[in-house]
Amino acid sequence: MNARDAEAFAACVARDYDSTQPAHPARAFRGRNQVLENWIAVFAGVPDFSAELLTYAVRDDVEFAEWHWHGTHLDGSAFEMRGTTVFGVRDDLVQWGRLYMEPVDVDGDDIQAMVRDTYKPPD
Repeated sequence: MNARDAEAFAACVARDYDSTQPAHPARAFRGRNQVLENWIAVFAGVPDFSAELLTYAVRDDVEFAEWHWHGTHLDGSAFEMRGTTVFGVRDDLVQWGRLYMEPVDVDGDDIQAMVRDTYKPPD
């Protein structure tokens, strides 16, 4: 990712890679070609894209990672995402992934407002 080489990045995933984003089910897709298309767009839209691997763990053939992705959009605005990924790896290729990456919301609600709005009691 930090080399911003979409082809090299896509070569790390299986041809039939299965991607899901559980918090955004409509974003699911299959295939290395879609990975390539996605990351070409990422690197074009955020030319100084940088990924920091904050921590990771491996259990058998599953890899868990916490990320901080950041950079600058072409219009000069900040790009920043944080979250985790869970990948299934076999034969040195990522076979499947579950992504929990979200834009950083620096101006969002505080915890009290989030709890109130998310878990509000029935009327």
